[in-house]
Amino acid sequence: MVKHWRVDREEKYEIVEKWFLKDLEMIDGKEADTDNPYFDMHFHKVYNMEAYSCASKYTFARTLNQLNAMYLKKDFKIVNFDDTYLNDDSIWSSSNRDFLVVMRVCFYAFNLLCLSLCRLT
Repeated sequence: MVKHWRVDREEKYEIVEKWFLKDLEMIDGKEADTDNPYFDMHFHKVYNMEAYSCASKYTFARTLNQLNAMYLKKDFKIVNFDDTYLNDDSIWSSSNRDFLVVMRVCFYAFNLLCLSLCRLT
């Protein structure tokens, strides 16, 4: 974990705490169906974390999952995350992970347009 602050125009970083991926037992996204940046990392104790955004939380979880698959290959739990956005091989995946949201908005807008053009007699 890195602490970040600014002194005048200079940015400072300090390593506050380090964890090893091999010690990570589980990542809990807390709520898969809401847009929140909070998650828990379960090591020998539970650390409550807050990401910059929900998208960065998913990017972090994907990265840890890929590192685990590449190097450790251990049973690693990721719970309370939407699998659609968690897996890169998903049909909905894109470079910025918002294709599904845009598609749903277009679908609802099209339905509203069709409903508004229907004549009620």
